[in-house]
Amino acid sequence: MSGNLNPQPKNSKYWLNLTLAGVVVQVGCLTLVIILVALFGGLWLDARFQTKPVITLVLVFASIPVSLVLMFVIARSAAAKIKANVEEQRKEEAGIGKPF
Repeated sequence: MSGNLNPQPKNSKYWLNLTLAGVVVQVGCLTLVIILVALFGGLWLDARFQTKPVITLVLVFASIPVSLVLMFVIARSAAAKIKANVEEQRKEEAGIGKPF
């Protein structure tokens, strides 16, 4: 006999941690892509219009609030999915042992 009598919480914590890791990776990659697009787009536009650092700086600084807003949207979306999953599990657990 094993000492683990209730494997369910360990499994749900595993999926919660996996979901949180996925959100962190998503946010990190999205932030990196936004900043790189702003940087290279600004460099290209500066070369095109001969305004050396002006457009690059404006785009890089403008990418900061954009990435923060997208980070917030992704985090809220993930939190809503996690909350819905937890509520669904609670409903299933509440129904255990009840007659049909």
